[in-house]
Order: sequence, then structure tokens, then C-alpha cells
Amino acid sequence: MPPDMTGLQAPADVTPRATLARVIDHTLLRATATPLEIERLCDEARRYGFWSVCVAPIHVERAFDRLRGSSSRVCAVVSFPLGTSTTAAKLFEAHQAVASGARELDMVSNIGALKSGNEWGFFEDIRQLAAYSHGAGVLLKVILECCYLTDDEKAAGARLVERAGADFVKTSTGFGPGGATAADVSLLRRTLSRKVGVKAAGGIGTLAKAREMLDAGADRIGTSSGASILEEIPG
Repeated sequence: MPPDMTGLQAPADVTPRATLARVIDHTLLRATATPLEIERLCDEARRYGFWSVCVAPIHVERAFDRLRGSSSRVCAVVSFPLGTSTTAAKLFEAHQAVASGARELDMVSNIGALKSGNEWGFFEDIRQLAAYSHGAGVLLKVILECCYLTDDEKAAGARLVERAGADFVKTSTGFGPGGATAADVSLLRRTLSRKVGVKAAGGIGTLAKAREMLDAGADRIGTSSGASILEEIPG
């Protein structure tokens, strides 16, 4: 099992706020996000006990400082939201994020390579990021952006992500024409071994939707609505 996945598998009963909070990456990736909004995101993460905050690289250092002494960590996106940076650029971005305090990386894969049949290019891009991430002691999640892929491409991509050594497959950036679906989460969970987690992200704004993703097999939830989702739970 990859680092820090112990305890992240959603239990059958996800009603207690604390239990659900520990599978949520509390997210703010809008281009218009201000430093004050990032600080507010971190304060919510501290208050509710979210697993992480997921932010753009430019905000990692601020988030890391704001979360000092809390149980929440910083997750940074890489080559977001298109995944069209070169591998060298992705490695540089990852290095800067880790140096600034990120302990998890959500990297957008080279979707064009996958769709064009260039499996080696798709695989090698991820392999190099995975090798760097694990050498640095951080987790790597790889975004497939499922809304652009056929089911066969999703399954093929997931298998390549696992072979490349990443820790999670993530459904979506939330910036494409479609977000997470239970069908996609289920397909990824069936395709991957238990060594690799599934992160559902994109359009998860209610407790019912979060539960749907967990029931379909998600190990982690990415959402900008973490606080309001938890407030739906009594107590």
C-alpha cells in the first residue's frame, strides 16, 4: 500500500464528520483565488480536519505556513489543468512545490498522448514524476480527465498509471466539460489493484454526491465544497 493510504479507505458508515473529513482534499484552484481566500481555505481545513488543501503551486508556501501545527497537509497541482507541459517542466514545477511544503502532487497526465496511442509517452511522463515524488517522500495522484476518454482509454490509462508507479488515479480536474461520475470511479476501481487509490473530483458539491463516489469505490474526494458538505451532517 502506498504511503499514507492506510486508513483512507472509506468505511461503510461515513456519517461522522471527522471520518468523512479525512478523505477530503479541500480544494481552491480558481485563477482568481486571492491570498485571503487561500488562508480561509486553510482555516477551514484546520477546523474540520480535512486531509489536505489542494492549491495551485503559487499558493503552496502560504498554505503550508497557515497549516503549521494542524493535521492537514498541502497538495499542489502540476501542469494544471491541461497536462500539456513537457515532462521537464512538470518535474521542475513538482520540485518547487515540494520545496515550498507540498506533501502530495496532483499531476495532469498527457491526455493527447494516450488518445493518440502514444502509450510510451503517456507512461514515461508519469514514471518520471512518480520516481521524483517517491524519492522526495510525497504522494503522486495522476489526473486522467475522464470526460475526454472512452471507457477503453480510461482503463488503459489507469493500468499505465499503476505501472508507472503513481499512488492514485484521479478522475478529473473539475475544469473540463465533465466531472466525477460513479461509473468512472467504479471502472477505475475495478481496473486498478488495491495498491493504487482512486480520487473522485469535479462537481462533488453535496453530501449525497460524496457518498455516491465513496460507494462507487473512491478512496479520496476532491471538492471545493468540503465545509458545506460536512455541515450537512448533524452534529
